[in-house]
Amino acid sequence: MKMIDTDMKNKVVWITGASSGIGEELVYAYNKLDAKLIISSRNRDELFRVKNNCKNQINVHVLSLDLRDTEQLEYKAKEAQKIFGHVDLLINSAGVSQRSRAMDTAINIEQEIMNINFWGTVALSKGILPYMMANGGGTVAIISSLMGKFGTRQRSAYAASKHALHGYFDSLRTEVFDKNIHISLICPGFIKTNISLNALTGNGHPHGLMDEGQENGMSAAGCAAEIVKAIDQKKEEVYIGGKETKAVLFKRFFPARFSAYLRKAKVT
Repeated sequence: MKMIDTDMKNKVVWITGASSGIGEELVYAYNKLDAKLIISSRNRDELFRVKNNCKNQINVHVLSLDLRDTEQLEYKAKEAQKIFGHVDLLINSAGVSQRSRAMDTAINIEQEIMNINFWGTVALSKGILPYMMANGGGTVAIISSLMGKFGTRQRSAYAASKHALHGYFDSLRTEVFDKNIHISLICPGFIKTNISLNALTGNGHPHGLMDEGQENGMSAAGCAAEIVKAIDQKKEEVYIGGKETKAVLFKRFFPARFSAYLRKAKVT
């Protein structure tokens, strides 16, 4: 298997959602590879906590942002470009999940999920791409989900936002390949993070409960290691997790049986 390129000293990696979960572990993984890091999320205090946990803090720059504020994201991309003079890799890891049935979810909550997971990711990526192209190329990685390949109960808006990412960035890939821009869609399954705790319910309140799948899932550090490997190998799309990743093939080849399975499956 191809080894991960550890010569990252002159590479700049920008990670959103860097204050917790997979994003936080990606910060530590790339910090160990001596990359220069720009770390972003809404929670500035937590970003500094993450920075303080890094071995080489001088190469870690905090840039707080809110993906819901799409009008400001082009400016944030310009600001990120100025920090180290270039950005080689943007990892869009920020996002929010959902735990509510479609008919019980207010439309403004569904719109908020789309604004964070889809429009925020699109706006930030479009903001940095011109700089990457001017610098001779780069990589945009999107942390999607297995829900980007199929949907299930209590995930309607979340699944829609992740499906939208695949449609958009698959299309964008065909338009920028000749500019030396690589796009990677990463689809984690059950990863032990706080995503279910922070998931939005129908009225916008946090779910506040840890799902069984997350509780027993792959560690966030293990997932981050697989993501680093997939990006290094320039994978266009990759599924990370346990046996749940087989659901992608199950749906592809046996769609009716898969739908029947989902109707009976336990979903918390």
